[in-house]
Amino acid sequence: MLSVEKVSKTFHAGTVDERIALTDVSLKLAAGDFAVVVGGNGAGKSTFLNMLAGEVTPDTGVIAIDGDDITSLPTHKRAKHIARVFQDPAIGTAAALSLEENLAVANMRGLKRGFGLGITRAQSKEFHDRLASFDLGLEKRLKAKASLLSGGQRQALSLLMAVLQRPHLLLLDEHTAALDPRTAAIVMRVTEQVVREANLTTLMVTHNMQHALDYGNRLVMMRDGRIVGDLTGEVKRTMTMEKLMATFNEEPPISLTVNA
Repeated sequence: MLSVEKVSKTFHAGTVDERIALTDVSLKLAAGDFAVVVGGNGAGKSTFLNMLAGEVTPDTGVIAIDGDDITSLPTHKRAKHIARVFQDPAIGTAAALSLEENLAVANMRGLKRGFGLGITRAQSKEFHDRLASFDLGLEKRLKAKASLLSGGQRQALSLLMAVLQRPHLLLLDEHTAALDPRTAAIVMRVTEQVVREANLTTLMVTHNMQHALDYGNRLVMMRDGRIVGDLTGEVKRTMTMEKLMATFNEEPPISLTVNA
C-alpha cells in the first residue's frame, strides 16, 4: 500500500549548515496498518512525515502509494491520497466557518469543484451522525464557529475532516502534543475509533511513549535519521516502557526489526 524505498535527505548540503536528516529510510505499510513512529529530537520523524505529505522532496529514493510513484508530487496533488492532522488544532480547521461548513469543505478534498447547492440535508445529517458517534456533544453545535471549540473538540473535528473522503494514508503529526492529558486521551479514543471504523492505513508520529505502546499494530523506532526498529505482532504487544526506554538509550544504536 505505502512503499518507501531508500529515501535520503540532506538540508543545506555542501555548506557549514549541512544537516543529514534521513539516510536510506525504507518502510512498507500494508492496507489497514496503524504504525506509530517514535524517536528523540533530531531522529528524523518530522522530516519523514513531511516527506510523505509532500512538503519535503527526498534527494534520493522513491515513495509510492498503491503502486503509484508520488515522490515528486506536490502537497495539493496528494490530497486525494493523503490526509493529515497537525499538532496545532487550529491548523486543520477554518476558525470563521461553522462545524458543518468545515466538514463540507473537507468533503470536497481531492474532488473537482464547481457551482452547486450548499450543504444538503443529507450531508448535514451525515455530519450530525458522525459527530454524535464521538460522544463529545459536537453534533449539537453544527452551526457554531470552529473558533468556539476547545482544543480537544477542534482536534476531533480535524480528525473527522481528515477521514471523510477515506484517504489512502492518514498522517497524524503529534496531534495530541498540544493537549492536556485528559483531552489527549479523548482525542486518542476518537482517533482509534475513526481509524478502526474505516480501516485506515495510518502513520502517527509522537513523543508519547505510552501512546506508542498502547496504539497501533506497528511501532517504528527512528534514531539519527534511520529506522532502527519495527516491532509488530507479539513483540509489539509485550513491549514494556522499561524495554522501550532501554532500547533508545543503547549505544551504539541497535538495529531491530521484528515482523512476528
